[in-house]
Amino acid sequence: MMAMRIASLLPGATEMVCALGLEDHLVGVSHECDFPPEIVASLPRLTRSTLPEGLTDPEAIDAAVREKARRGEPLYVIDEEQLAALEPDLILTQALCEVCAVPTGQALRASGRLRRPPRVLAVNTYRMEDIFESLEQIAEAAGVPQRAASRIREWRRRLARVEAAVASAPRPRVLMLEWLEPPFCCGHWVPEMVEIAGGTEVLGRAGEPSRRVRWEEILEAEPEVLALVPCGYRLDEVVAAQPLLDRLPFWTWIPAVQQGQVYALDASAYFSRPGPRTIDGIELLAALLHPKRFYTPLVERAARRLSNPNLPLTG
Repeated sequence: MMAMRIASLLPGATEMVCALGLEDHLVGVSHECDFPPEIVASLPRLTRSTLPEGLTDPEAIDAAVREKARRGEPLYVIDEEQLAALEPDLILTQALCEVCAVPTGQALRASGRLRRPPRVLAVNTYRMEDIFESLEQIAEAAGVPQRAASRIREWRRRLARVEAAVASAPRPRVLMLEWLEPPFCCGHWVPEMVEIAGGTEVLGRAGEPSRRVRWEEILEAEPEVLALVPCGYRLDEVVAAQPLLDRLPFWTWIPAVQQGQVYALDASAYFSRPGPRTIDGIELLAALLHPKRFYTPLVERAARRLSNPNLPLTG
C-alpha cells in the first residue's frame, strides 16, 4: 500500500486504525486519544478543549458545555499550524456529537486551508452495525479493504459467544447512565450492548441520542442493575462521583441500589467510544449481568460495585 499519512481527531477512529494494523501511518491524533498508549503517546496532538481546566464535577461540566453552546463557541480547537506541518492524506473525524469530539465541519474548514487538502472521512456510529461499517470505511480509505473483514469476523465470533452464553437467562432491567448530573440515559449503540449482553435497557433507545431524564423517571423505570458510564470518564473518575448520587434523598429507593447492583464502569474505554473495545464492553456487561454464565478478567479492572461493595463483582 502507499505510504498514507493519517490524522485522527477521534479516539475511536484511532483505535480502529490500530486494529487494522495501520498504526505506523498515524501522524497525529486528538488530545483525547489515549489508546493504544504505546502508539499514541509520542504522536503530535492536533486538538485541545476550550473548557476551563480542572473541571471534574458533572454538573459544572454540563453548565460549561451549555454556556459554550449558548454563545456559539466551539468546544474544541484544531491546531491548524501543526496539521499543515504534518500534511496528512486522510483526516478522520465525526458528525455524531459536537460535545464528544471535533465535528466534521470544523475539520473540513481546517483541511481546506492546507496547501494540499486531504480527504476528510466522518466516522459516524449510531448503531452497533455502524462500528463494523466504520472499520470498513477506514480500511477502504487507507487502501487495505481486506483487513477489515478478518477483524469483523473475529468481533462477530466474540459477540455470538456472548449471545449463546446468556441466551436462556432471565433478562434484568438495566439502566446505563451516560451522565450523572443532570442524569442522561444512554443512546445510540449502548442499548444494543445491553441487549447482546443479556439485559433490557429500560430508558435508552438504540439508534437515538442519549437524553436528559428526570430522577423520577429513573425511579419509575425500576432498574434492577444501574451502570454508571458518564461519557469520557475513566473508572476512577466515575467512582469519585459517587457522593453526588449518595446525596439524593430517594437513592435508596431504586431497586438496583437495594439489591447491590450499582456499578461504576470505565466509560471512556468501553462505552463512550464506538470501536474495537466496544466488544470488550459487551463482554464486561455480560459478566456483570450473568456472572454464572459468562466471565471476562476485565471485570477485575474495569468495574467497581458501588452498592454493597463487599460483595464480589462476579457473584
